[in-house]
Amino acid sequence: MKKGRLLSESLEDYLETILELESDQKVARAKDIADRMGVQRGSVTGALKALVEKKLINYEPYSFITLTPAGKKIAREINRRHGILQDFLVRALGVDLTQAEETACRMEHAIDKESIDKLVQFIEFIDQCPRTGGDWVSAFEQFCDTENRHAQDCLACIETCSERYLSAKGSP
Repeated sequence: MKKGRLLSESLEDYLETILELESDQKVARAKDIADRMGVQRGSVTGALKALVEKKLINYEPYSFITLTPAGKKIAREINRRHGILQDFLVRALGVDLTQAEETACRMEHAIDKESIDKLVQFIEFIDQCPRTGGDWVSAFEQFCDTENRHAQDCLACIETCSERYLSAKGSP
């Protein structure tokens, strides 16, 4: 576990899985968690005990598992980071959805709040700035697919963006 972190990556994954199961089924069971995560039930039991000690879940052996308010808060934040990272990888970088899902799952544990908030702002910038948007992402995809990158291509893109900006603004 990294210094200053309350939970290991594994325990964060358990919280996220419990949140998903609660959303789908109202409660989670150890069997459901094991099935969803692809782990042995014994591993689940150990993780559940650790989460109970940290007061992040409500759990008694052979009973349903629910998140405490503190556990739900952490699980929602993990889920939020995951969604933001996956969205960025797919929409901005053009990563395949399956690969983006796997990568976001690994990244969600390492990224801090300030960085994720900056990433959200960057995504909003891509969505809102007249110099970016779909054309910008498309230009990035072309850039990645092109072996010979030339400055003339960038100049033509700048001219197109400038024309689009001026027409959106209502200027001649």
